[in-house]
Amino acid sequence: MDLHANLAAVSIRCMGDVRIAAEALRDIALGCSGLHIVMTDNIASKAPMEDAEGNVLAADVYGWTGENEHWWKDSKLALSSPLPRACRYESEVFWANAEGFRTRQPNPYLDEMSLENFEKRALTKAAIVVPVHLPFGQIGAVCFVSRDPARADLSAEYDAFADEFALLSHRFVAGYVKAHRTRRWLPCDCQLTKREVECLRWASIGKTDKEISLILSRSHATVRFHIQNAGEKLNAVNRSQTIFKAAQLGYLGAAA
Repeated sequence: MDLHANLAAVSIRCMGDVRIAAEALRDIALGCSGLHIVMTDNIASKAPMEDAEGNVLAADVYGWTGENEHWWKDSKLALSSPLPRACRYESEVFWANAEGFRTRQPNPYLDEMSLENFEKRALTKAAIVVPVHLPFGQIGAVCFVSRDPARADLSAEYDAFADEFALLSHRFVAGYVKAHRTRRWLPCDCQLTKREVECLRWASIGKTDKEISLILSRSHATVRFHIQNAGEKLNAVNRSQTIFKAAQLGYLGAAA
């Protein structure tokens, strides 16, 4: 596998590159492992990925044209399938079947996830999955699956190709999202102060201004000022949206 050449082949700089890059990723997966691709740039969106002419990649490039293979039309898939759900809790490439998730490092969140009726919910017996975590909280997912309905073990392919799949998938999806994005949802170069972030972190876990003032030994008015000032920087219309936008930009983090 010529990783440098393959990364160049799947890179997207504009919508005109999408079709060629998608075909390159398809051919790489088929050539090195005989696997087929199921992909979404955003597990929270119902919109399918398309090329510059509006053709759905899943059907036109990746060959999901069978009567029961139009998986992107199932609006509930991201909520019901354990594969995209797992991408909310894992950032490294993994593989899964009805017996469990296999990750590079232990992940207790996945260990506790239900795999009941795995094949019916995931639409496959097994898959290698690359979570693609992008700016502003967007999560994409690229799944590599076998067309053979009997294949339930992808451990060999995972050991051999998972790292390359991860790099290529991230390059493709990140490029697609940048080329496809036409609207700015967040202000550019927003810089919050230490105090603003501190107040918002407490507010994000449900603390009131009064409670935050006691925790930080600051006046009620000072806490309110910091939160309101952060909201103005983030172009937020209220406290909830201020917290949401700050979280999307990575200011609030998550508990370890």
